[in-house]
Amino acid sequence: MKSYKEDILKNICYTELVYGRINKKLKSKFSKLEIEKKLLDIITVTEEQYFQKTGKNVYITNSAENIRITINLNTYRVITLDLVK
Repeated sequence: MKSYKEDILKNICYTELVYGRINKKLKSKFSKLEIEKKLLDIITVTEEQYFQKTGKNVYITNSAENIRITINLNTYRVITLDLVK
């Protein structure tokens, strides 16, 4: 199984739209910098076994934060973030 974590941490990027999407899903008003730091922290502490590749995306699930991050593996762009139960 390929390891995606290191590549994602080195290459992660964001679009303007994703910041608004993340704040909407979290019902928050985080700044761009706060969002980037939060996601980097979550990805850093999440073990590789919780990185699941499906098609062109990888889904990173962190149960402690109740969050699933979707990242496009072609561009390393954050697509969205979802709350999980």
